[in-house]
Amino acid sequence: MSGNLYDLLASRFPADRCQPAFIEAHRTVSYGDFEAGIGRIAALLRSRGVGFGDRVCVQAPKTVEMIELYLATLKIGAVFVPLNNAYTKSEIEYFLGDAEPSLFVEDCVALAAEAAELEPLSETAPTKASDLASLIYTSGTTGRSKGAMLSHGALAANALALHKAWGFREGDVLLHALPIFHVHGLFISLHCILLNGGPSIWHAKFDDAAVLADLPRATVLMGVPTFYTRLLANPGFTKDATKSIRVFICGSAPLLPSTFAEFEERTGQRILERYGMSEAAIITSNPLEGERIAGSVGYPLPGVDLRIEDGGVIAIKGPSVFSGYWRNPAKTAEDFTAEGYFLTGDVGRTDPDGRVWISGRAKDLIISGGFNVYPKEIELLIDEMPGVTESAVIGVPHPDFGEAVVAVITGDADADAIIAAAKANLAAFKAPKRVFVVDDLPRNAMGKVMKNKLRDTYAGTFA
Repeated sequence: MSGNLYDLLASRFPADRCQPAFIEAHRTVSYGDFEAGIGRIAALLRSRGVGFGDRVCVQAPKTVEMIELYLATLKIGAVFVPLNNAYTKSEIEYFLGDAEPSLFVEDCVALAAEAAELEPLSETAPTKASDLASLIYTSGTTGRSKGAMLSHGALAANALALHKAWGFREGDVLLHALPIFHVHGLFISLHCILLNGGPSIWHAKFDDAAVLADLPRATVLMGVPTFYTRLLANPGFTKDATKSIRVFICGSAPLLPSTFAEFEERTGQRILERYGMSEAAIITSNPLEGERIAGSVGYPLPGVDLRIEDGGVIAIKGPSVFSGYWRNPAKTAEDFTAEGYFLTGDVGRTDPDGRVWISGRAKDLIISGGFNVYPKEIELLIDEMPGVTESAVIGVPHPDFGEAVVAVITGDADADAIIAAAKANLAAFKAPKRVFVVDDLPRNAMGKVMKNKLRDTYAGTFA
């Protein structure tokens, strides 16, 4: 039995390859055309010398051709490395230096056009389940990004578990409006619908009006909290508009209980919230059939062993947990216990029946609009600016993004200039939405800045 994730997914493609795989506003891509496109790009990669275990880095717009490239990379046994479209040139230089790819792609459509005349590659590389399928870069609080190594077997195990847990069935149609440079849009959403042999209604980006217009054609929507707050702000988002959707799934950032309640009141449905991370894909999920409770992320998936360590840190072991950090054995050793449990860095608790609740993060990670923001990276930039004595970057509640980035500084500097500099040098989602200038930062007896006090002080900034 092949350990290659591509073989698993392709084995579930419909026998009638004329069935739609991707439905876009201007075209429909059949499973036959999709499979042929994968094969042609795989042949092109081979012709360019991309071999087993080589990395293929991609920073490109969301297109069907990017998915063809992803699966073609798996097919030849290479390693797919998606990068956020918002990363700046200097950020990309770090990733390329660390991953050392054989190929860096910025235009997947052009790549597919180049491959158009090639004979599709038929054979799939004989890959073991433990072989590396993808590197997903996830930063640490020091601001230095780390590549989480995800194997074919880990991704396959998670996909099969989710396909079952979320009840995918014949006739399901996924409305896909997520970005595809991280695990939520690329793995969690797509793997489920490809295992089902069903179609995705393909949106290049999330737009509440466009998503609302397509809801009647879909049965499943996966999103981040921002999706649901923006839909709720649209008066056309009604119970009637959502009647074809059998499940709304939410993750990548905490869902506010108020959003959960308003959604249920408006639609008569409860959002299914789940919990995951780059290093393990999905870890827990609220039940498809059964009680979904606001604020809870549900129960561990089958095969996931979850326990609470000292300090309330959630630790996990299971088939979908990553293999370690790329070329960083020291960090890998630091984040795993002697018994092989991965320390997630999230703080939480479990009920007697196993239901999981997350109360915060052991470190200062900010999740804004579903994207991870690491304060230290922003602080290093701000601290170098003229007039800034010191900075502290925190996340505070935001009705649309879940959390918003806020900088609190001492010194004599212009707040607008700080925001502009952050936008010029970092991905836009990392830039502070507000900057406050204060006389002193609160400190504990050891002199460490007390970010918990800052979060309390500025909690109502966007209320």
